[in-house]
Amino acid sequence: MTVTEPVAPGVGADGERPQQSLATAAARNLATTKKSVPQMQGVSSRWLLRMLPWTQVSGGTYRVNRRLSYAVGDGRVTFTSDGPEIRVIPAELGELPLFRGFTDPDVLAALANGFEQREFAAGDTIVEFGHESNEAFLIAHGKVTKVGPGRYGDETVLDTLANGDHFGDESLVDPQSMWEYSVKAATSCTVLMLPQRAFDELLGRSAALREQIAAFQSGKAAAQNPHGEAAIELASGHVGEAALPGTFVDYELAPREYELSVAQTVLRVHTRVSDLYNEPMDQVEQQLRLTIEALRERQEHEMINNPDFGLLHNADLSQRIHTRSGPPTPDDFDELLATVWKNPAFFLAHPRTIAAFGRECSRRGLYPDAIDVNGNRVPAWRGVPIFPCNKIGVSEHRTSSVLLMRTGEERQGVVGLHQTGIPDEYQPSLSVRFMNINEQAIMSYLVSAYYSCAVLVPDALGILENVELGREG
Repeated sequence: MTVTEPVAPGVGADGERPQQSLATAAARNLATTKKSVPQMQGVSSRWLLRMLPWTQVSGGTYRVNRRLSYAVGDGRVTFTSDGPEIRVIPAELGELPLFRGFTDPDVLAALANGFEQREFAAGDTIVEFGHESNEAFLIAHGKVTKVGPGRYGDETVLDTLANGDHFGDESLVDPQSMWEYSVKAATSCTVLMLPQRAFDELLGRSAALREQIAAFQSGKAAAQNPHGEAAIELASGHVGEAALPGTFVDYELAPREYELSVAQTVLRVHTRVSDLYNEPMDQVEQQLRLTIEALRERQEHEMINNPDFGLLHNADLSQRIHTRSGPPTPDDFDELLATVWKNPAFFLAHPRTIAAFGRECSRRGLYPDAIDVNGNRVPAWRGVPIFPCNKIGVSEHRTSSVLLMRTGEERQGVVGLHQTGIPDEYQPSLSVRFMNINEQAIMSYLVSAYYSCAVLVPDALGILENVELGREG
């Protein structure tokens, strides 16, 4: 006799309950699906493009007229290495104030051969205050600090120098000169030193070098203000009928001109796609939107990194400073503010650099305030916003840079350059021009963005260089 178990109502023989309503998977066949527009991970906040004032450039060229200034040659030199031996490239000696504009290859080669390589450990004294200054130094590798006596007898840090910097070359032409500061190695350093005897020996043999030294000394005697600009003679505080000085304002004879750069691409869309698959979103519009986003990203990258007009390459060398210890500290940001002290607008740094700065602030128990910028809360230092920018590179050694700028023509700052009103303009200074439909029924559009940027006066832009991001305290 077979015994069967009773089956509960609504339960099948296999133990599963039969479906009593329409499943969601099937229901979706009749539902309208809400779609997002195509997303793009490469889109960033592009704060530089958003915050920089833009100047209309008619004719595609912008000329920056400045007062005449005397170039004193405060550049940096580069070196070559052969194993442990390091040599300065002879032509690079023209970056030193003493040899600015000097091009005699034989004399420069002889000068380069006269340099002697020296090694210093961290903490070593390279030159000492009050001693006779009879050597010129080039820093091939490492970081040094210039310190001088403070008002109350303690030492004061005057400057920080690193790879490619130099000091002491002007003392070679003054036999009575003394070191007015001490130089100490902040890290292990390799320096090249030119002794006085080697310079004097070459000076006695070369008439061209003697003419160069005479021209250098006469240029130093020219009347100029602290910025190196030709002085404007004025009188003040006088009474009666004092004779007033005559003067005029001289201009640079060959001012810098910036031509608008361009980023372009050809966008292709098949007519079948635009005809049949155009709802609910316009396919050409979405293709254009993403293409323009990529062009704007490239535009910001070029405005920072382009070797001709990019900000990282156009900052005056006197406006480039180094960190005191490696990581970006509040002291370093204060020092950067001192280079752009007239109405600084904003800092620009890689997100990792901002994180490293935050760690240094936390280490000291400092918590910088955030400020509101166009509805966004951004970190700030001394009231100046710090904007993230992933276009500022991070080297393989995990170092980066921080930019600080003053902006606007009326403030003699940094300005963006563009030209509006161009044919087929889709956005300011960006055009989308229909080209053709080829034999494969593919439509082509030429998408072009025109732009550049200019630094109106040197102190409008400062850079904190070689900022270390990964050092642990």
